Amino acid sequence: MTQTRPVPTAATRRRVGVIGLGMAATPHAQSLLDLAGRLEVAGGYSPSPDRRAAFAARFGLPVVERMEDLLDDATVSAILLLTPPDTHAGLVARCAAAGKHVLLEKPLDATPEGARAVVETMERAGLTLGVVLQHRFRAAAERLSELLRDGTLGRPLSASVVVRWWRDAAYYAQPGRGMKARDGGGVLLTQAIHTLDLFVSLLGLPRQIAGFAATSGLRPIDTEDMVAAALRYDSGLLATVDANTVSYPGFPERIEIAGTLGSAVLTGDRLEAKLHTGETIRAGETGGTLGGGADPMAFSNQHHRAVLADFLDALDQGGRPRADGREALKVHRLIEGLLRASDGGGVTEIAEG
Repeated sequence: MTQTRPVPTAATRRRVGVIGLGMAATPHAQSLLDLAGRLEVAGGYSPSPDRRAAFAARFGLPVVERMEDLLDDATVSAILLLTPPDTHAGLVARCAAAGKHVLLEKPLDATPEGARAVVETMERAGLTLGVVLQHRFRAAAERLSELLRDGTLGRPLSASVVVRWWRDAAYYAQPGRGMKARDGGGVLLTQAIHTLDLFVSLLGLPRQIAGFAATSGLRPIDTEDMVAAALRYDSGLLATVDANTVSYPGFPERIEIAGTLGSAVLTGDRLEAKLHTGETIRAGETGGTLGGGADPMAFSNQHHRAVLADFLDALDQGGRPRADGREALKVHRLIEGLLRASDGGGVTEIAEG
């Protein structure tokens, strides 16, 4: 039976449910509170009573004891889904069957097949899918995007992505973390995905990839925690990827782009571009690691809030989130290509489409 969902107006607030109350819930809960004028939290769900109690006590938000209390509630129009990657495809299918829009914590899913299924399931249902890829919403990143769009830097010739982070033993103490069965991947799919997504949003996907991925042995995981790769684009652009979680104590992630008219360096949320004319352009507020050290939650929720606000705008205006499912699939294709190149020991191609 098709459920009738209330359509929010300027005088109403959209009801949102939260599924998954683990570590990632903190910036999202803060963002829900910040945007209380636009939404009402119908309830937060975790199968763990302790997590439900901690969520309610810390944020003062309601919780429910059954997921069905959110999925079967016709007044709930959207679900914020914050569960482990290996659960995404199945839970998104349940949300779609219940007629709920979904804002999904990255990645789309633990497997390439699951990632595509998530996007296709929501598209078939005619529902909106947003993905939490918040680096796109950083002020310095948005300014860099403008410089590329308006030709200020000229044609990109050379670029690099550097994510040299650190994760300690306590981070990997949670069962399943860093394992393919739960997370689907290591530094690429779990940590560097945000910076890689931003990189792809700025420069697109390469045509060819050569690279290596390895597990350092520093921690008991079966996913990669070190990656080095080279990318070649149809335009002639050459780029490199250097990503790992073995760099103590963790350093600011960095994107560098050299163009025919100037170069830009994006460090965390700090941009500095130098043009051939002698002009220097700066934007952003900080060069901090923004979660690159032992505490992965050591950052402000302002960019998560921007993702949530953009998702609400898309729902209220009938548009698409800036990071929707199809956009998120691009970085998944890059990560698949990086790992395929490493497994094959040669150059791999990324097909168009």
